[in-house]
Amino acid sequence: MTGSAAQGPEARRDGALSRAFEDLFKIAFWGLLIALAVRTLLFQPFHIESNSMQPSLTAGDYVVASKWSYGWSRFSVPLSPEILGDGRVWPREPARGDVVVFRAPNSGSQDYVKRVVGMPGDLVGMSEGHLWLNGEPVPHRLLGERTAGDDAGRVLRYQIYEETLPGGARHQILVSGGGILDETQMFQVPEGHYFMLGDNRSESLDSRVPPPLGPGMVPARNIIGKAQRVMVSVTPEFSILRPWTWDHVRTGRTFAPVEDRP
Repeated sequence: MTGSAAQGPEARRDGALSRAFEDLFKIAFWGLLIALAVRTLLFQPFHIESNSMQPSLTAGDYVVASKWSYGWSRFSVPLSPEILGDGRVWPREPARGDVVVFRAPNSGSQDYVKRVVGMPGDLVGMSEGHLWLNGEPVPHRLLGERTAGDDAGRVLRYQIYEETLPGGARHQILVSGGGILDETQMFQVPEGHYFMLGDNRSESLDSRVPPPLGPGMVPARNIIGKAQRVMVSVTPEFSILRPWTWDHVRTGRTFAPVEDRP
């Protein structure tokens, strides 16, 4: 009796500790499962690493893309398993002017964020830094000028235009002029593909540039989702591990809708 009584409190403590670890494991397991489901089926964050989408997006933005906007493909799933094939579940076509996230063909794991400008069957080309669709110039009006840094660290002067795509979608673009991408051939967009451009027309590797240097034209199956919001934006000096750099968050861009930028 004495030995049994002495072991009682210790046994109860061990049992309570075991149940606590079990509960903690369950919480971690279900939390991970829910996070994976959300990332796979609903939302996924992406980091903007270049200035190719200025002025709509800028390097240091963290945007969230909705997976359901165009349906799901194998690129919606972590590791992009080929067993899922090349189709889409509940496919929906992106609208001209949407800002989308896609996996570049033949790139392995490279993701891009660009704007849909060319639909299947379109003729797309550039002249003097401006977009032509199906033999007609896309309407644009000059808003002003600005200086901004490019990805090579140079400070360039850009002209700011408002571009209006067929269907009425409007957005701002930057054109610095004189770049090799400001004049292109006319591209025929194949069926099941889309032509993507960056809003920084002189500084974007997009569908004007074929693989391996650029993505070329993008198959529908490679689209991951629609860029919806800038969740947070930081300058290069920011580090989560250095609290004294936390003032380098661009608070004016936090939770901003992508289509409302700038």
